[in-house]
Amino acid sequence: MQLTRQNSDSHPVGATRDVVTAMLFVGLMFFILGFVTWLNGSLVPFLKIVCGLNSFQALWVTFAFYIAYTVMALPSAAILKRMAYKKGMTIGLGVMGVGALLFIPAAQSTHYALFLAALFTLASGMTLMQTAINPYIVCIGARESAAMRISIMGLFNKGAGVVVPLVFSHLMLDGIGGFSDAAMAAMDAAGRDAARATLSQRLVFPYACMAVALFAIMVLVHFSRLPDIPAEPETADLPVNRAGVLQFPQLVLGVIALFCYVGVEVIAGDTIGLYGRDLKVANFGILTSYTMGCMVLGYLIGVVAIPRYLSQQKALVCSAIAGLVFTAGVVTSSSSSHGLSHVLLGWAGVPAVPDTVMCLALLGLANALMWPAIWPLALQGLGKYTASGSALLVMAISGGAVMPMLYGRLADAGNSQTAYWLMLPCYALILFYAVKGHTIRAWR
Repeated sequence: MQLTRQNSDSHPVGATRDVVTAMLFVGLMFFILGFVTWLNGSLVPFLKIVCGLNSFQALWVTFAFYIAYTVMALPSAAILKRMAYKKGMTIGLGVMGVGALLFIPAAQSTHYALFLAALFTLASGMTLMQTAINPYIVCIGARESAAMRISIMGLFNKGAGVVVPLVFSHLMLDGIGGFSDAAMAAMDAAGRDAARATLSQRLVFPYACMAVALFAIMVLVHFSRLPDIPAEPETADLPVNRAGVLQFPQLVLGVIALFCYVGVEVIAGDTIGLYGRDLKVANFGILTSYTMGCMVLGYLIGVVAIPRYLSQQKALVCSAIAGLVFTAGVVTSSSSSHGLSHVLLGWAGVPAVPDTVMCLALLGLANALMWPAIWPLALQGLGKYTASGSALLVMAISGGAVMPMLYGRLADAGNSQTAYWLMLPCYALILFYAVKGHTIRAWR
C-alpha cells in the first residue's frame, strides 16, 4: 500500500481506497487514545474517594496525565525521525500497555503516587502516538479539508469518551453511595482504610484487560500494512533560520490557542463529575458522557459542514463564541433548575441535570471543532518545519495539566461554580487566534 505526497501543503497522490483504509486504521488509534484519555473524567472522583483527596489533590490526575505531553513531545519527535510512524506507534502502544499494568500495584496499595506514575506512563506512550498521527491526518489529503478528516477521527476519539464513563460507572461506581463523604466520615480510621482498599480493588481487572488489549493491538500494528508518510516534505524550499520553528507566528500563537483549548476541554470533561458530586447529582460518574456526547455532535457537524459550508477559520470563530456563551451559562445558571436539560435531553429519556451542569456539558459542543481547526491553521506554510511544529503543538496539550489544577485551587478556595470563570480568558484568546492570530506571518 503506497501513499505519497508532493509537500505538506498540497494534495497527496494516492488511491482513495488506500486513504480510506489508512484513515480507518488511524481511527482505531484515535479510539484507543480517547478510551484512555476520557477515563480520567470518571477516575478523578473515584480516586478522590479511594485516596481521601480534596479537589485540588484529585486533579493531580489530569496534571500527571497531560504534563507527559510536554515532557515527552520532543523525545517522541526524535524517535519518529529515526523510526518513522509505524514503529513509533508500536512503541507507543507498548509503553501504554506498561502504564496500564502499573495500575495493578497502584490499586492494590492505594498509593496515590503510584496511580500518578501509571497515568504519566500511559500518557507518555500516547504522546508518541499523537505526535505521529495528527500530522499524518493533516497531510494525507487536501489541506482545506484537513479539519473534516480530523473531525472524523474525533468521532472515534470522543465516541470512546461517551462509552468509557458508562462502562466505568457500571464496573467501578456501583454502590458508590456507601462511600460518600458522610458515610466515610462515620467510619473509624481502620474502617475507612478497609473501605477504600475494597473500592480500589475494582480497578485491577479492567486495567489488566486494557493492558492485554494494548499489547495485542501493538502486535497488530507491527504486522499491518499501514503506509508511511515522510515526516518532512520531499521538497523543502524554506531557508534555514536561527529561530527555527519559532519564526512562524501562526504556529506560536497556535500553540497558545491549543494550550487554552486543551485546558478548557479537560476542565469541561474531567471536572464535571466532581462538580456533579458537589451538587449531589445522581450518577455523577457518567457526567463525562454528557460532555463527550456534545463533542460527538460537534464533530458530526464538522464532518458535514467543513469545508463545504464552513471554513476551518469560521468554525473556530463560532466555537470560541459558543465557548464564551456556555461558560457564562455555567457560572450564572441555577444549580436547582433542570429546564435546559429537559428541553435538550428529555426526548431521548436521558436523566436531567442542573442547568449549570448542562451548560458545562454543552462546552463539549463548543470545543469539538477547535482541535481540528487549530492544527491545520498552525501548520500552514511550515514546510520542513512541520514535524517540529507538530511536536510543539503536542506540547501544548499540557494545558490539560495546568488549567484543571488552577480550577481545583479556585474551587477549593472559593466556590466550584464561580471557579469556571477561569475559562473565559481562554476562549477569548482562541477567538483572537481565529480572527487575527492565524493570519500573522512575521514577527514585527
